[in-house]
Parts: sequence; C-alpha cells; structure tokens
Amino acid sequence: MRTNWAGNITFSAERVHRPATLGELRALVAAGRRVRALGSGHSFNTLADTDGTLVELTAMPPEITVDSAARTVRVAAGVRYAELAARLHAQGFALPNMASLPHISVAGSVSTGTHGSGDANGGLATSVRALELVTADGELRALGRDTDGDRFDGAVVALGALGVVTTLTLDLLPDFAVRQHVFTGLELADLDAHFDAITGAAYSVSLFTDWQAPRFTQVWLKQLATAPAPDFPWAAPATGPMHPVPGMDPVHCTAQEGSEGPWHERLPHFRPEFTPSNGAELQSEYLLPRAHASAALHALAELRAAVAPVLQICEVRTVAADRLWLSPAYGHGTLALHFTWVPDTAAVLPVLRLMEERLAPLGARPHWGKVFTLAPARVRAAYPRMADFQALAAETDPDGTFRNAYLERLLKA
Repeated sequence: MRTNWAGNITFSAERVHRPATLGELRALVAAGRRVRALGSGHSFNTLADTDGTLVELTAMPPEITVDSAARTVRVAAGVRYAELAARLHAQGFALPNMASLPHISVAGSVSTGTHGSGDANGGLATSVRALELVTADGELRALGRDTDGDRFDGAVVALGALGVVTTLTLDLLPDFAVRQHVFTGLELADLDAHFDAITGAAYSVSLFTDWQAPRFTQVWLKQLATAPAPDFPWAAPATGPMHPVPGMDPVHCTAQEGSEGPWHERLPHFRPEFTPSNGAELQSEYLLPRAHASAALHALAELRAAVAPVLQICEVRTVAADRLWLSPAYGHGTLALHFTWVPDTAAVLPVLRLMEERLAPLGARPHWGKVFTLAPARVRAAYPRMADFQALAAETDPDGTFRNAYLERLLKA
C-alpha cells in the first residue's frame, strides 16, 4: 500500500493512477466516483486520501515554459520546486521565495498554502497568476488573476476541492543572489523587545527552538547579496555550519557563513540533492495574526514542559498578508509556528490539544497539510471567506467528486 512521505498515513486507494497525457487525466477524472490528486506526499494528514481514484501527475510532461516578456513561467503541476528553480536561474529569473524543502511539488504546495519566510514575502500561492484544472466532468478550465478576480482568489489555495490542477502560471523576478548567516542564542525576552527589528533583519528570517527554555537556539538570516551584512546584536554568530535539528548533519543544509549563492540555493533550508531526514517525524503548523506573536510565543513557553519531550524542533517565521480565501495568511501579516515532532502520534496528539487551547483564541489557523486536532467548526470560523469557498466548491463540484472524508468534515455547512 502507498504511504505518505512520513509513513504515518496509508492511502486508502488500491492503486495510484499516473496518467501520461492530459487526455488520460481527463478520462480518469470523468469516470471517477471520487478523485484526489497526490502531490509529493509531504502532507501529514488525510488531505490527499481517497478510497476512489488517487492520481499522481509525475508521468505527465514536465512543462516549464518561461515567457521573458511577461516575466512569467507556466509550469506543470507535478514539477517540484528544485527542478523549477534551477531552470529559472539558468534563464535569469527567480521566484520571490521558497519553502524550507525544495523537494515538494509546485501544485501541492500552492494548494495547501505552503510558504517560506519574510516580513514582506507572501506565501508561495501569491505568485500564481493563472491556473488550469480538470473539473469533475473531465473538462479543462482556466482561471486567471486578471480575468476571474475574486473567484480566482478562492481557487488558488483550494485543497484540491475544485479539481485536479494541471498547470500554474507564476510571476517571476529577475535572478538574485543571497547570503545566509546563522546566529545562536536569542533570548525570548530580546525577541519580545525587538520583534520587528529581528524578523525584519533580512529578506527571510527563521527562528528555531527546542522549547527546552524560553530562548531560540538558532536564527537563520537570508540576506540579499546587494544588502549590507546584517547587524544582529541579539545573538552570537555560529562558529560553523548548522542543522536546525540538534544532532543532524549540516551537510544536508544550504550553504551558510555568509557565502553568496543563487536564490534557490539559499532560500530553502535544505539542499535538493539530499533527503533532509528519513521521514521519521510528524509535523504541525499554526499561523496566526502577527499582532498576537508575543502572546503566542509566551503561551508556548509556558507549555514547554509538555512540548519539549516530544519535539524535535520548532521554527518561527513571518509571512506577509494576502487575499487568497483559504490561505493561512489571508487578511493579515502572519506569524507561523512550525513543529517537527517525534514520530509518536499517541504522544503528540495530547500536546497538540494543549497548544490549540491556547493558540486558537489568538486566531491560529492550522496548516492544511499538517497534523492538527482543531474541530472543523473552529477552523471554518478562522476564515472570513469560508462560506464563499463552500459555495464555490459546491458550484464547481456539485456531486462531490473531489471530496474525501477530510473535506466532508471541513466543508460541512
């Protein structure tokens, strides 16, 4: 049986279908009673699961077509960010940001609201200018930012509920270079006192803690090469290359110590030629209004006796606001709290419930593809456009072809 990357989910479908052409995909969808698309398998819950037709798009043509004049790229849904980024760099272009892992698929990342870091950087989905998807009747439908307006904002981060995305068109930037610096030993009290200065100290900033104490063991600053070296008086420069997870070999990580390199070789934390871990982990993430950052971090510090024993590492990042209906950063600048847990579901779930009790009143939204226990009604209440999305999903897929148990719980009116 097929499992996800972490091995904590076994998919219910008897087999995975890998259509080689758009025509084959359209026929599979039109004939399917229930259909779900599987990206790179990096979700940690049942979002992609189905007992019907499970579709993987890696056998379809891996299109990557750059329009230099429009400064866009049209990319096949099954392409992974590492491959896309290398092609863009070779042609003198860049994406504004990347997630920690370049191993994940473009469509899967966009559909779940996955993000990188940086006060001024939106999630990966904010780069989408247009998309094409196969709807339940097997037809190919196109949606664009400039042509479909508000409905487009509802269709980008859509959890696979509207159809199987086949291509996306992404906005591009001119190629740029980045230097990465790592610091150690940032106290929570200093973050409290200088939050804006710390999260704004570089193009992308990540804070790591094991929550053994109210402090951050590492701070990763990804600075544009055209900017001066960061002035960061709140922590000490690392004495050598670091891995975010204690005890792991930093050979898997992107180059540090201020060496200059292309954007796609510095913005992710991990190098594409290495598997960053063996998958022996669970992951959760909660995203909440930046205005509640201090309250959220102190709530976690107060729970560290429960959190630390089952935690490998916690990463704290910021994300710019966007207008995509189901984006966890919809409507406000966002603090993202990411947790890499030990691979023990029974031990982790009670800790999640404790955390969610403290974070939910602060407006926390769980990452769609991670482990969480929040009741569907509380999740729906965190999204002002959820009713609009429910209506869009019902209109686009009236028979529920793309529904599964996860979406049935979530989208239940």
